[in-house]
Amino acid sequence: MTDFVFPDQTSFYKGKVRDVYGIGDRLLVMVASDRISAFDVVLPRPIPYKGQVLNQIAAYMLNATRDICPNWLLDVPAPNVSIGKKCQPFRIEMVIRGNLTGHAWRTYAAGKRELCGVPLPEGLKENDFFPHPIITPSTKAAAGHDEDISREDIIATGLATAEEWAILEKYTQALFERGRKIAARQGLILVDTKYEFGKEGDRICLMDEIHTPDSSRYFFAEGFAERQAAGERQQQLSKEFVREWLIANNFMGKEGQQVPEMTDEWVNTISRRYIDLYEKVIGEPFRPEPLSEEETHERILASLLKLK
Repeated sequence: MTDFVFPDQTSFYKGKVRDVYGIGDRLLVMVASDRISAFDVVLPRPIPYKGQVLNQIAAYMLNATRDICPNWLLDVPAPNVSIGKKCQPFRIEMVIRGNLTGHAWRTYAAGKRELCGVPLPEGLKENDFFPHPIITPSTKAAAGHDEDISREDIIATGLATAEEWAILEKYTQALFERGRKIAARQGLILVDTKYEFGKEGDRICLMDEIHTPDSSRYFFAEGFAERQAAGERQQQLSKEFVREWLIANNFMGKEGQQVPEMTDEWVNTISRRYIDLYEKVIGEPFRPEPLSEEETHERILASLLKLK
């Protein structure tokens, strides 16, 4: 995608999968590209409709949680574009986990019974539910990987005050509870996710995407208990299948490794899987809306004029 230019533009940031434009001191334009990343590497071919899928899931979830806390989103002028309020971000990610999976399981399997200062109960198996969802924050690294951090260290280092932390914690638990209810209606379990928050003046706002398969992990509810009892792998709804394909082809982002060839057939398969993700998470048919860059630019300009 060509880099756009907008009136009153003050900044531009090209992330791994999104392009973010600052407009004046008040607005952000976030363009969800069709780029796809894994192991901190952007893969060589874009995935048709991936940007639209993730942008529209995020918009749906942000609108479904506005009664819980304020959020940054103001308008979705194009299928892969969101415009919202510019906030001063907290340099932490609020990771919340309902099940012992992923990083939490690896920590547990290594014999540790504490994660980010949160005690982990004895006697759990991989993917078991925690008695209550736990918050395991991480710092947002400018470069490299994010790192675990405890509530106490967040407050001690000034990443958030005790008062701010109390609000972040309350919002995170309430958003996760809502996300689990939305997932349950679709026959899914929201396993873990992360939220990012910022401040608009003195008000704490939810930022970025939420409850998308790129920022969250879902299991299928049907057969979950039976698979747990039998010690079988749980069926996931996420982009894990892309990482598994890369691993099977000897790529994990390490120096000297080559990204395997992405054939037309494989690119189309990934696209169909993302569309399937959308329909399972939202419960509605996906409606592809291919726009030219010129049409997208015009819609953004019209929205910015309206929001001024």
